[in-house]
Amino acid sequence: MSLIGQSVTVLGAGVAGLAVARALAMRGAQVTVLEQADAVREVGAGLQISPNGAAVLRALGLGAALEAVSTRATAVELRDGLSGEVVTRLDVAGAGYHFAHRADLIALLLEGARAAGVELRLLHKVETVDLSGARPSWRLAQGETGTSGLLIGADGLHSPLRRALTGKVAPFFTHQVAWRALIPETAGAPQVAEVHMAPGRHLVSYPLRGGRLRNLVAVEERRAWVEEGWSLRDDSMEMQLAFQDFSPRVRGWLEQVEDVWLWGLFRHPVAEQWYRVMPEGAAVILGDAAHPTLPFLAQGACMALEDAWVLAAALAGHDRVAAGLAAYQAARWGRCSRIVAAANTNARLYHLSGVARRVAHLGLRLGSVVAPQAALRRFDWLYRHDVTRP
Repeated sequence: MSLIGQSVTVLGAGVAGLAVARALAMRGAQVTVLEQADAVREVGAGLQISPNGAAVLRALGLGAALEAVSTRATAVELRDGLSGEVVTRLDVAGAGYHFAHRADLIALLLEGARAAGVELRLLHKVETVDLSGARPSWRLAQGETGTSGLLIGADGLHSPLRRALTGKVAPFFTHQVAWRALIPETAGAPQVAEVHMAPGRHLVSYPLRGGRLRNLVAVEERRAWVEEGWSLRDDSMEMQLAFQDFSPRVRGWLEQVEDVWLWGLFRHPVAEQWYRVMPEGAAVILGDAAHPTLPFLAQGACMALEDAWVLAAALAGHDRVAAGLAAYQAARWGRCSRIVAAANTNARLYHLSGVARRVAHLGLRLGSVVAPQAALRRFDWLYRHDVTRP
């Protein structure tokens, strides 16, 4: 199906929204992105872009921009959080793993979208989506309404389009909360992602922006409920107290934290239905709107990038919109479900205690000696998958 001149409306100017906007515009579509904020900004901290996500950015013509704003990772280290000792080290030098600031990724995607002719409309907060008519329609917070031939929901966890497709589903609180923070780092720090593991807690850290910043994400199990979202500030002392028995290296990082954000971790089901075809239009979701994931496999941004490419390619490669959307969901549902499940598993493995922890750490240590790359090869299905290949 030719996308030349096709009118498309994308909800949300995050990673998923900007990536799919560029992917469609490169194929000739007339794309408009509706963003609720007054400017495209991303207050998040760091993210990891593994080879499967980097492949999409290169296919979008943004490979050089990625190299300019990111740093190539050399290794991933799993450490005993209490002693600081390395349990196992995975060498990823030359494999195409990147550390990047989320704001830098958003900036390069925005520039790429605009260069492809995408129109961005700010201060457009979509409150409701209606899929009961001939075409998808929406209503903004200011009361304005609109319709589109193809409506794409890239608007995250609380997507109105997802609600219109699947109804409202209550998320499950995992009894885990996460802090995130940035601290200064000495330039030239080793480009290594470290996971410090302990009973009921773990902390992930890696350098950003050429080693000038260090990203921290610390997770603790607790019974108390914390609201879902990224906008809850916390006292840095609370995070220090939660990790006060960790190694001096970790405690030294936490002592430098000034601004810290806290959010509760919730599990959401992968949506059963990602699209709907209507008499005169269609609607579809991608990214977190379709498959929210816990942050224990660093795949949220990468899944969004993969979705964006596959959706655009599927629409361009089929004669009818319905066939393209069906092919998109068929290509993505199983893979995304597997990634979400793997992230859930990591959440448990990082927090083992007692005998199970000792046995697991011993196995990792022995494995790093006997077959040092075996642990990484277990995830070849994830990292070596390239959705841009025909």
